[in-house]
Amino acid sequence: MSKHKTRAPESTNEEFRYLRGLVERKAQVRVRLADDDELTGQIEFFDQSFIRLNRTGAPNLFIYKHEIKYLYESAE
Repeated sequence: MSKHKTRAPESTNEEFRYLRGLVERKAQVRVRLADDDELTGQIEFFDQSFIRLNRTGAPNLFIYKHEIKYLYESAE
């Protein structure tokens, strides 16, 4: 009987599903950056490296994912 543990998958694609849902619903999100700045807007596009955040009354931004501490759907 082997005592080898199976490895967790490299990716579960949950991040892709979550971001795609936010884009499709045009949900308002808050993005907390690594330097603790916080931005609000809608995710228009994303890929493996960055998200494009559309903001009302402010410039739209490309934000590298490694600069994001976390993001969440906002009620605003």
